[in-house]
Amino acid sequence: MRPSQSQLTAGLMLAIGSLLVSGQVFADRAPLEWLSRMGTAVQSTSYEGTVIRIRDGTAEALKVVHTVKDGVVLEKVVAQEGNGLEIIRHGSRVHRILPDKKSVLVEEWNDQSTLFSTLPTSDIRIGNEYDVAIVGKERIAGQETIMLAIRPHDSYRYGHRIWLDTETSFPLQTQLIGDDGRTIEQVKFVDIVLNQEIQASALAPSYSTEHFKWLRQPSSHKGTTVETSWSSDELPVGFHAVATHEETMWGSDEIVTHILFSDGLANISVFIAANSGELVAGPARDGGSNSYSVETGEYEITVIGEVPAMTVKQIATTMRQR
Repeated sequence: MRPSQSQLTAGLMLAIGSLLVSGQVFADRAPLEWLSRMGTAVQSTSYEGTVIRIRDGTAEALKVVHTVKDGVVLEKVVAQEGNGLEIIRHGSRVHRILPDKKSVLVEEWNDQSTLFSTLPTSDIRIGNEYDVAIVGKERIAGQETIMLAIRPHDSYRYGHRIWLDTETSFPLQTQLIGDDGRTIEQVKFVDIVLNQEIQASALAPSYSTEHFKWLRQPSSHKGTTVETSWSSDELPVGFHAVATHEETMWGSDEIVTHILFSDGLANISVFIAANSGELVAGPARDGGSNSYSVETGEYEITVIGEVPAMTVKQIATTMRQR
């Protein structure tokens, strides 16, 4: 029996009502609220899964186990191809295990994230340097997500696309976008389990390192907070100095001034050292990270950041002492 017109109308209205109710969650939650929830999720969510990371057209698969206990980050990252690299993190102490070389490199990290170093902070200047919008919904790693697009107002910074799990706001996929719309870097979970208890055994090394060679590398980003007379004559709008340190670089007694500029999303490091006469001037690139080095009188300056090449070049060539 064919449904009547009134039944069709009622069914249509019910379907529309259902869509409106399901979409209300997204309408009621503004993009900035999603970003705020994302920041909390990255800091507090326990997860275990497989990530595909693509840089410079090269893909690598990583198995990741991550949790936070008593405010301390505990993490294990295992390369699924190549030399079987394992990264074991306990707070700021990081062990890079190289089984093919039977060695362990011990490093000190600050708040460096293994996967999410380019995600925005609460300092991002939405409406000034960037616009952010919810642009769609998609299923990633078996989870329902909403996609946020962060678009810069100029060519001095990259754009971002972020897919957030609708229940936890955890980022399941991130993309770094060039001004031509091309994806420069991508991190994407292909499978993931969220907010389940992580056993200690899942965070332990897969190899016995008893007879491995241990190499200790202190962090190059620890130093003494100082004031500096250095600044850029043409610092792109929105960037400002958020920290200045004097540091001793690893493997050297040389004192380097490190100025960190940020716009709340993009971070740019400027390193100023005495002219060694050995500087390789000019540009360099690694994935989405660009650098530019110049000699300025008695000094050599290197600028590094996950920003376009024109940005680091402009800052490097306009750094001056007041």
